[in-house]
Amino acid sequence: MEKQELRIVFMGTPDFAVASLNAIVENGYAVAGVITAPDKEAGRGKKIRFSAVKEFAMEHNLRVLQPDKLKNEDFLQQLKDLKANLQVVVAFRMLPEVVWDMPELGTFNLHASLLPQYRGAAPINHAIIHGENTTGLTTFFLDKEIDTGKIIDQVEIAIDEKDNFETLHDRMMEAGARLVVDTIEKIRLGKVEAVDQSKFIKTGEVLHPAPKIFKEFCRINWAVSSKEVYNFIRGLSPYPAAYAFMETSGEEKLLTKIYTTDFEIAAHHHQPGKIISDGRTHIKVATKDGYIYILELKMSGKKRLSTEAFLRGFHQDMIAFS
Repeated sequence: MEKQELRIVFMGTPDFAVASLNAIVENGYAVAGVITAPDKEAGRGKKIRFSAVKEFAMEHNLRVLQPDKLKNEDFLQQLKDLKANLQVVVAFRMLPEVVWDMPELGTFNLHASLLPQYRGAAPINHAIIHGENTTGLTTFFLDKEIDTGKIIDQVEIAIDEKDNFETLHDRMMEAGARLVVDTIEKIRLGKVEAVDQSKFIKTGEVLHPAPKIFKEFCRINWAVSSKEVYNFIRGLSPYPAAYAFMETSGEEKLLTKIYTTDFEIAAHHHQPGKIISDGRTHIKVATKDGYIYILELKMSGKKRLSTEAFLRGFHQDMIAFS
């Protein structure tokens, strides 16, 4: 197929998807339309907020559709009228078969893991939380089950011990955009040999899920190893952020989000969660096998601060985190 014959519908919502859409546009592909989430009210003033993908699409004069329901007859007709022969999905919602089966060349998705590992909504977070040294990106054709379709291509991404969700997300966003363009070219040239995901499972390998992260999940368990706590915090930093409740000499338990830490393996006799601090330069918290050193934190309703800046303005005795 000649490049000018390819008509792409792009589906996505957050910043992660914008990089891929931008790469498609910059490489000269015809984008017939962009499908993204409906506008939302945000903040106290309830101002209307557009998705990051919609903002990009408007800046580049791309047609935008924002269906509430993907099976709505009016939307399906609008989608057919775009006459796309390929659909590309990056960080969007689950599609019904009537949508993903529409174009003649199929619909492929970019997923931020090496499938079949870390299927689900939060693969970057969960890979860090599990202490992985390597993750990656996968393009695959959509089918009836979530993140299970035949794999087109993959690329590995190293996870540094100092990476958090934000730093890894940004690297994967750019690498993902390149993989999307490479995948489009393979499809256009008829060079795709999609492989069933079962072929990627090694003997005895355990598959880790990557479900959506809710607030309850983000509470820190200090009774596990220092390395586990360290990975948990960086896997949620800066958003949605790991948290704990600080017990102090006052009566309240203070909700505290923790963003940056270091850890130490050391024998001690403290209860997990016990806070040790000189009141000026450091805060460390006992774990099962050592300590977590808190480097950046945020009290509820306050600004995110370094530990030293926080201690300069905090005048209660810190007892423990729970």
